[in-house]
Amino acid sequence: MRLYNTLTKKIEEFKPYNDKEVTLYTCGPTVYHFAHIGNLRTYIFEDILEKSLEYVGYNVKRCMNITDVGHMSSDADTGEDKMIKGAIRENKTVYEIADYYTEAFFKDASKLNIRKPKITERASKHIDFYIKMIEKLLKEGYAYISNGNVYFDISKVKDYYALSGKNQEELIIGAREDVNYDIHKRNPYDFGLWFTVSKFANQDMKWDSPWGVGYPGWHIECSGISINYLGEHLDIHCGGVDNIFPHHTNEIAQSEAYLGHKWCSYWLHGEHLNDATGKMSKSKGEFLTVSLLEEKGYNPLVYRFFCLQSHYRNQLVFSYEALDKASSTYNKLLNKINIIKNNTDGIVEEDVLNNYKNKFKEAINNDLNTSLMITCLYDILKENVNNNTKIEVIKSYDQVLSLDLLNDNKKELSSDLIKYIEDKINERALAKQNKDYVKADLIRKELEEKNIIIKDTREGTKYEVI
Repeated sequence: MRLYNTLTKKIEEFKPYNDKEVTLYTCGPTVYHFAHIGNLRTYIFEDILEKSLEYVGYNVKRCMNITDVGHMSSDADTGEDKMIKGAIRENKTVYEIADYYTEAFFKDASKLNIRKPKITERASKHIDFYIKMIEKLLKEGYAYISNGNVYFDISKVKDYYALSGKNQEELIIGAREDVNYDIHKRNPYDFGLWFTVSKFANQDMKWDSPWGVGYPGWHIECSGISINYLGEHLDIHCGGVDNIFPHHTNEIAQSEAYLGHKWCSYWLHGEHLNDATGKMSKSKGEFLTVSLLEEKGYNPLVYRFFCLQSHYRNQLVFSYEALDKASSTYNKLLNKINIIKNNTDGIVEEDVLNNYKNKFKEAINNDLNTSLMITCLYDILKENVNNNTKIEVIKSYDQVLSLDLLNDNKKELSSDLIKYIEDKINERALAKQNKDYVKADLIRKELEEKNIIIKDTREGTKYEVI
């Protein structure tokens, strides 16, 4: 397997530290609001990575954190605390916010066939380990106390900017010009490990520590959870490109200072999902969630398919027109496969099956080239071979693609999708009543594009989602 390593800025052959098991850490969600589909693109890429590693023969031990401790809205140790912001918005405690949005995240992930990592840990459950790490960093001279807070001294780290490929002169404090840096730091780029004095003095999530009652910095959480569950030598660390600096940069600095040796070998980052105006976020335009796509009549797996048509390191532009095109392509693909399923014949040809598995592995080994993986799928559909062999190849590919290509068990329809269908049927009935048959036909076609088949019967209009 060859993967692009952000640390070395090149595609490298993947060689795990331990041949028996690959350790994989992926930064999890900050559970103060629903995940938007831009966030979820990263989790789809990480899901493909985990399943691809398994497909080529590795055992994978994956860990992901849930950030339920105060998370700053800027990249500096200032700005707004996202958990407090969510609690104020909904008049709940931060613990209630964390519980609700953690559950919501995994529901959305499930709709996209994103597998829940074997190890999923809340940041708030590991305070003692963060304190242990910080104590050692202080003892070794990598950290210092100022104005009641503990900071990491980046001047003590060689090649601090290696991951980002930048230097201090190129960077703006907190990645924003309007952020004021903390005057108590030795260096404005030093980052917080523990806060006892901050603008969030009244927040709920606070713990005792050797430095006073307070809470951990954002970056120490991922280092602590990863080291605690995956050991001192991590194979792969993933996240979005916006995590490269400062979050992952700071993780490397504190983890290697704590451990005394190189920590993680491979860093993989997924690119942004953009809309017409640029990077997608929760704060601008229509808040695009999985539930909103369902309300508009889309199968969530259409969005997964949409993402897989582009490489994870390429920026992807979202529009409803593009999603409609993906929906049409996905539904045609399912229809072709359904024809094969309903006309099984012949004995599985093992040589053909193995040949196509190897083709798929080549696509995987080409830096997780998902568009090539889908090309392999179309190739087997066109192959002059019996249908039972085709089914076995498709079944094999779907272990990674996870597009429910052969799923006979139809998923329970969400209330949002049912409402959408019923509203469209009523709209079509009104159009027919007004003798606007062009509009009625367009509504039928709109539903068909989303794999929703309607039939007019004596008892009224019936529908089926195929």
